[in-house]
Amino acid sequence: MTTLADFHADSLAGKDQDLAQYLGKVVLVVNTASKCGLAPQFEGLQDLYTKYEGDGLVVLGFPCGQFAGQEHDTADEIGEFCQANYGVSFPMFAKIDVNGKHAHPLYKWLKSEKKDPLGKAIKWNFTKFLVGRDGAVIERYAPTHEPADIAADIEKALAS
Repeated sequence: MTTLADFHADSLAGKDQDLAQYLGKVVLVVNTASKCGLAPQFEGLQDLYTKYEGDGLVVLGFPCGQFAGQEHDTADEIGEFCQANYGVSFPMFAKIDVNGKHAHPLYKWLKSEKKDPLGKAIKWNFTKFLVGRDGAVIERYAPTHEPADIAADIEKALAS
């Protein structure tokens, strides 16, 4: 069975990260975009991370420019924006594609595990996937689903 531990991704600093390091944690994977109207969700994501990090939650942000080009061009711009505007301290990764033939393998897997009611494709920025301590996908949330509204599911996953 494939799990989160089977994937690697480049950090925002360009270093290869083995996602197996997050086994045993509850992980919220989010495709982000700094210039999106939903960007204020960075604050809610950071709030979740701050509140539950000590209990074993990690938020992983994956910048993506596939939706109306709403992401900065460079890793430095992305990192600066997230830190300066929302105090983001959770791990951020290099800009990726989440759909299409160049979609990152992690997102191909996430989409195959939890389809949207309208299909597999990611519809917009800030689609969220909750992954359990065992590395299996628990749930998928629409872009407009506010981070605070995921807290009960996170608490349940942290308790298991």
